[in-house]
Amino acid sequence: MDWLQTIIIAIVEGLTEFLPVSSTGHMIITQNLLGVEQGDEFVHAFTFIIQFGAILSVVCLYWKKFFHIDHTPAPEGSNGFQKLIHKFRFYWLLFIGVLPAVIIGLVAKKSGLLDKLLDSVWVVAIMLVLGGIFMLFCDRWFNKGKESNQVNEKRAFYIGLYQCISVIPGVSRSMATIVGGMTQGLTRKKAAEFSFFLAVPTMAGATLLDLLDLFKDTSWATGHNVAMLILGCVVAFIVALLAMKWFVNFLAKYGFKAFGVYRIIVGGIFIALLLAGQSLAMVD
Repeated sequence: MDWLQTIIIAIVEGLTEFLPVSSTGHMIITQNLLGVEQGDEFVHAFTFIIQFGAILSVVCLYWKKFFHIDHTPAPEGSNGFQKLIHKFRFYWLLFIGVLPAVIIGLVAKKSGLLDKLLDSVWVVAIMLVLGGIFMLFCDRWFNKGKESNQVNEKRAFYIGLYQCISVIPGVSRSMATIVGGMTQGLTRKKAAEFSFFLAVPTMAGATLLDLLDLFKDTSWATGHNVAMLILGCVVAFIVALLAMKWFVNFLAKYGFKAFGVYRIIVGGIFIALLLAGQSLAMVD
């Protein structure tokens, strides 16, 4: 990748990371449009690592929440473990929520399934359309007025299970976790915020795995590639910081329908292009 390709891909990541439109899917499509070589180990790692750059904007924007420890007294009769959980409850809920993704993500990574999916524009396009159709109706199904602003252990675990679906490029981690929260009775705003929080340990783990894989063979570690990673993370961080607050306000007010229409249009265009490309290849 050159400098311009890196900046464009990072901008796309920052804009789409917190939107329910699949940032990974958009990056794969963007890479194909820009002529970036697919199947390359460094390109795969770049796709995940700059997502962590965008995710760090959550820590910056919600830093009071991330560095908060509850000093209020634990409920009467609590044992030592319960008192510890009460004190660090925010981190405990994130731990519960990230467990399913750790298990599924490791299996998908070690089996090679994740890399195969990342190379398929077909998978991205189809999942964009299917997810878009689902989003046209999910507000009606899951936003029924009996909503809560409280995340407990059970809700955190179920949201974590929904997050596992996003191992398929084009699904959208944001969409899966927000919808997961809504199925558990959370408001759209609260579900979106917990989705942001859960992204931090999830993407930190994915980034660490990719870095460990990259450092098994350091032939990729040229000055140019390292500079591309740093630039991508910085650009994605800045753009995501600007996009995140807008998304929370828009989602709380208008719901998913507009994003569903967008996904169907984009996915449909790329399916048409892929089919046209196949037809031309058959003629040739």
